[in-house]
Amino acid sequence: MLSPAQASICKDDSRFRVAVTGRRFGKTHLAIRELCKHATEPNANCYYIAPSYRQAKTIAWQQLTDKLKTLNWIKKKNEAELTVRLKNGSVISLKGADNPDSLRGVGLTFVSLDEAQDLDPRLWTEVIRPALSDRKGKALFTLTPKGVGSWGHELYTEAQEMDDWQAWQYKTIDGGIVDEGELQQAKRDMDAKTYQQEYEATFNTYAGRVFYNFDRELHIRKLPKYQGILHIGMDFNVGNMCLCIANVDESGMVNIHDEIHMQSSNTEEVCQEIKNRYPGAKIMVYPDPSCKARKSSAGGKTDLSILQNAGFVVRVRNNHTPVRDRINAVNAKLKNAQDQIGLTVDYKAKHVINSLERLVYKEGTNVVDKDTGYDHMADAVGYLIDFLFPITVNFENTSTGVFKFRGGRYHGNERW
Repeated sequence: MLSPAQASICKDDSRFRVAVTGRRFGKTHLAIRELCKHATEPNANCYYIAPSYRQAKTIAWQQLTDKLKTLNWIKKKNEAELTVRLKNGSVISLKGADNPDSLRGVGLTFVSLDEAQDLDPRLWTEVIRPALSDRKGKALFTLTPKGVGSWGHELYTEAQEMDDWQAWQYKTIDGGIVDEGELQQAKRDMDAKTYQQEYEATFNTYAGRVFYNFDRELHIRKLPKYQGILHIGMDFNVGNMCLCIANVDESGMVNIHDEIHMQSSNTEEVCQEIKNRYPGAKIMVYPDPSCKARKSSAGGKTDLSILQNAGFVVRVRNNHTPVRDRINAVNAKLKNAQDQIGLTVDYKAKHVINSLERLVYKEGTNVVDKDTGYDHMADAVGYLIDFLFPITVNFENTSTGVFKFRGGRYHGNERW
């Protein structure tokens, strides 16, 4: 069953359709439905394109093959190439935009571009649009907003003005999949601007301050002496090591009561400084994921091995979280969509305060301005917050085991 919002997209016969929706609206379900509809034409060639090949397989392959199996349309299935040939001669292929050369040289009947906000605009103009010409093929773009001025915003705006294009903007609730209770929970886990973008499909402006929720009167205070486990976010830089030192209570409140900012230094010296400053403390470090390969000290040791040999518990992701996700996680702890504060800073952590207060975007973009140098301590805060309180919900292997990341939920002390 389709919700009224989903049905309005499926019933429209425009050649090019742009659906801007909140998360969990059912975009992939729509894409598969449209792939099957257009594949009823004999010898049709239909593509589903995600930002990466891996995403295409993870998101859509099982749903697509289950649907086609139910319809009894499958003639031959090739999971290695993510391709299904149907009994009427049509072919449905799942592709990744990370290999654009694999998309060239074919004529397309229909293409679904899922998570289109994360695609390079040139993929559309230089590869996909020409491939639709000989068959007069159609396209469906499904996306979640990424800010005013992004390609997704331009696409949505232009689709409202061009002939044979149609555009929609729907909230998550309009998809009929996520209930109101879950949305209220999301409001507690996210800051207001992120919630509006992810669940209300709002194109927000990211000009100005990166951490727009930071307020000196709300977040700076004299904090008591630390107790229990120390959680340390750590950013490595050439000659400029930045660490934020925090306690996290059982309610999830993050109290950054100290910092370490060492110039012309290295990881071994920083480890010694931590031990000198906090003798006997239980310490968890949340470093830049590059620490697994990076070597900032003599002797050929990686930064990860140096931290572990110092006796610290190191909690690190396999790969970097997108910068936008780390920023959203910090803003959500500063103040969520229900105006609840989840992070405070002691007045003496001046580099942390300056980073939260002064880091800005480059004018006219959603790219962080790194020329000021405020990004280094901000990254240290981001690695800590994003690991303990990530916005997204997924499973990820880490160097300390397998953790289930629950959006906005603290799970920091279970591994001693």
